[in-house]
Amino acid sequence: MASIFTAVGFMAALGLLLAMILILANRRLYVYEDPRIDQVEDLLPRANCGACGIAGCRPFAEMLVKGEIAPGRCTVNSSAMNTLIADFLGVALGADEKRVARLACAGGAHVAFLRASYGGLQSCRAAALVSGGGKGCSWGCLGMGDCAEVCDFDAIRLNRHGLPIVDAAKCTACGDCVTVCPKDLFSLHVISHRLWVACKNLDPGDEGEHECDVVCTACGRCAQDSPEGLIEIRDNLAVVDYTKNAIASKVAIERCPTGAIVWLEPDGRIVKGKDAKKVVRKEALPLA
Repeated sequence: MASIFTAVGFMAALGLLLAMILILANRRLYVYEDPRIDQVEDLLPRANCGACGIAGCRPFAEMLVKGEIAPGRCTVNSSAMNTLIADFLGVALGADEKRVARLACAGGAHVAFLRASYGGLQSCRAAALVSGGGKGCSWGCLGMGDCAEVCDFDAIRLNRHGLPIVDAAKCTACGDCVTVCPKDLFSLHVISHRLWVACKNLDPGDEGEHECDVVCTACGRCAQDSPEGLIEIRDNLAVVDYTKNAIASKVAIERCPTGAIVWLEPDGRIVKGKDAKKVVRKEALPLA
């Protein structure tokens, strides 16, 4: 009987010792977390899209509470909710220009030739592994919708010609389409970048135009007509210097013969220059 009481006493003493150790450890290792973080996180969209440049809404909330970032940096949240966060924390709203994903290709099936028929897995990444996917323009969009598939915000759809269309109102600039595109055709831009080269083809003009009606031919007219330094022809492609975006205007697009360089209106309309060839073909080009 004595041995039983000894064992029980030992276990009780051991339990008490461990409890004290845990209490001391908790006091020494405890990390205070501001309760406002949870409240601020509840006011964020919880999209974890990364459009703000931070990896997730929770870390963003932590930075907001610390005063390291402004609520307006979240372009996915509504302005009303961002204002509510700013008022709650007693900080300035701040602002960050909305960014969207843009596609550097306008070569849908009605204007760009296919030179080989691909019959494998319907994925741009898979097709690109088989001789580039069969499109005559080796830089062009393959149109199988990997970008639309990975978009969690339903911001990308394929039009009737197999070309991705980005809904700027829904796009959060998360960058998933940028990552998934095997042709590196997507990039993220602030919406004030309204001058856009919808092409990435580096072939010389005649060769490129033989494969696609709306290719940039590197004719240089956009560079000649624009303020000096805004556009340059680099590796047979017009390239816009967005550090000079303040001087950009529609004058750059007016003489583009193929309409490869366009002006993007705030309402989403794509404006081509007066000299751009008219595309009237509605059906897909035959397999060449």
